[in-house]
Amino acid sequence: MDRATVEPAVNDLPGERAREWVNYHHRFAAPSTYVYEFVWDVSREAVGPFCTDVDGNVLLDFTSHVAAAPLGYNNPAIRERLEAFDLVDPLKIAGQDFYVSGGGPPDDPAFPGPTQLMDRLVAMTDQYDMDRVFLSNSGAEAVENAIKICYAAGGHRAFTFEGAFHGRTLGALSLNRSKAVHRIGFPEIPGVVSLPYPTTDEEYDTRWRTDGPGGNVIADALHPDRGVIDPDEVAYVILEPIQGEGGYRVAQPQFARDLEALRERYGLRIIADEIQSGLGRTGELWAVDHLELTPDVIASGKGLRVGATISRTDVFPTEQSRLSSTWGAGDVIAAMQGVCTIDVIHKEGLLANVRERGSQLRAILTDAVVDGDAPGVIDVRGRGLMLAVEFDTKARRDAVLETAFSRGLLMLGCGFKTLRLLPPLDVTEREIELGVELLLEAIDAVADGTDR
Repeated sequence: MDRATVEPAVNDLPGERAREWVNYHHRFAAPSTYVYEFVWDVSREAVGPFCTDVDGNVLLDFTSHVAAAPLGYNNPAIRERLEAFDLVDPLKIAGQDFYVSGGGPPDDPAFPGPTQLMDRLVAMTDQYDMDRVFLSNSGAEAVENAIKICYAAGGHRAFTFEGAFHGRTLGALSLNRSKAVHRIGFPEIPGVVSLPYPTTDEEYDTRWRTDGPGGNVIADALHPDRGVIDPDEVAYVILEPIQGEGGYRVAQPQFARDLEALRERYGLRIIADEIQSGLGRTGELWAVDHLELTPDVIASGKGLRVGATISRTDVFPTEQSRLSSTWGAGDVIAAMQGVCTIDVIHKEGLLANVRERGSQLRAILTDAVVDGDAPGVIDVRGRGLMLAVEFDTKARRDAVLETAFSRGLLMLGCGFKTLRLLPPLDVTEREIELGVELLLEAIDAVADGTDR
């Protein structure tokens, strides 16, 4: 498969073999969030955003596995490391009890592992004076450990935001505010306060600013004379700099500056959930880098291939066994993939590519809306290669998603009536053009009633 020339090519989706695989899979799998009857064939050719399914259809993947495969399929730098690795057993170690070496000195081993991954993460957060990392299995675990270390540092209350999604473990679920299905019927952490998440100047003026003593929702609640919450009781404020599941909603800049002022005034601990938005996805290493806001903890995952809670020595508990996990920091291959991903982002200058290709994608879509060539689209938003297309109805969004799939373009929904676009960080100009063409064709087909 030549990445410079390959194009999506589909016959029947889902094909006969895909249906066979899906039916067999669901004989055993618990109900979950499957979107498509799409079955990637790992034994067939795949490169960049292109992959092949079990029926031989070639698709253009603009999901990047929900940002968990930031370099797409079979990135040469990662494949080279994997092919050279003489596989051992076990590949997962009890990483909170033992250490693992890839051979050679720790600052330049033959095969980087958990130690080198933590080294790179500290370097990536140096601007926030972060110097410690706790690795785990997933983004949800990264969030769990983020809130645990903040609770351990003091306080029993927390602030979360409307539209938030922080994971599916019970602690993280207590902070979710995007869909009722995530939380209904599950017990919750007490003391969590929900707040508006302003994304526009209008929302900032009407939903965040107040005539109260502090001038905004949190400041009013914490005001020393007329507030209702003692600031010393607040363990943390958690937010996504760009909400993911909630609809790719970007934090309004002044809202972030208000949080920074409150952090400085009351010593609030800010957790930035960067599970989906981090690792270069927005054109900066972290989405919070776009804001005038200083995080005290960053939770990372997905594209990192493991979970990571990154913070400072003064925030992490000092007692041994306060944090631990059998498989935390212990997946040798996943840690190496994380290191290689970070190295590729730096060595290949992918942050610049994300900004350039993101601007290209957003400009084409915005122009199509202005010119009337994207019927039903009411908003295009996001940063870098974390972009959203919002439709006038959920039904139209769902129809476009399915129609684009039938033409060979993989996307995912988010929010209530929004599509998210997550091309790989090294996506090319040609690939952006191919993807937009398929998306606009699907939008037109749905509008014309020819999508079936």
